[in-house]
Amino acid sequence: MDPYLGHRKDIIDCCQWLCQHGYFGSLLSAGGNVSVRIPGEPVLVITPSGKPYMQLVPEEICVVDFNLNRIAGDLAPSIETAMHAGIYQSRADVGAVVHTHQAYASIFALINQPVPALFDEVALSIGETVDVVPYALSGTSELVENVKRAVANRCHCFIMQNHGALNLGKTLDNAWKHAELLEKTAQAYYHALTTGKPVTTLPAETIRRVRELRKQIPTSHNQM
Repeated sequence: MDPYLGHRKDIIDCCQWLCQHGYFGSLLSAGGNVSVRIPGEPVLVITPSGKPYMQLVPEEICVVDFNLNRIAGDLAPSIETAMHAGIYQSRADVGAVVHTHQAYASIFALINQPVPALFDEVALSIGETVDVVPYALSGTSELVENVKRAVANRCHCFIMQNHGALNLGKTLDNAWKHAELLEKTAQAYYHALTTGKPVTTLPAETIRRVRELRKQIPTSHNQM
């Protein structure tokens, strides 16, 4: 029996929903990538490279260790596998990573602008500011290092300059939800900016309270 079958199926469900709702750019896309960390092991399960998400079957989802050695799956893993491994090694609280090319977040990736704290429930879930990860070519060690530095702030969503969005979570469901919350916020922020009127961000006291509440969230889930 495949010990990774449940994770593989969950990743396919997530990818196909994201694909159908435009988070990867098109139904025919293989852009973006999704992974899950195996609890208690230096192992991750991740989408393959170049395979359209609507055509994926479980055995095509890749399993690799944090040194990128292949454990299962016949296809080449995502070009961004090292980035996912780097996040898991840097953030003990992260159990899943959803990297998307979602439309409204990508607007801010192109204008190199963070998304500030606009809604209290969103800030509590993903962090007070969605920071920009500086650009580096996909699949490079430079991008891995840029991402590792950025995610040290313990937030769960990031804009990747001239690239897309990065959404983290304790579980795949959390990371998936964070992608949706980021898109909602980016869409609202974009339309607010187009009015030409000042955009009100959360009051400083609310941000302080959100920051304190987020500090109470455990940073480790007994994962390697």
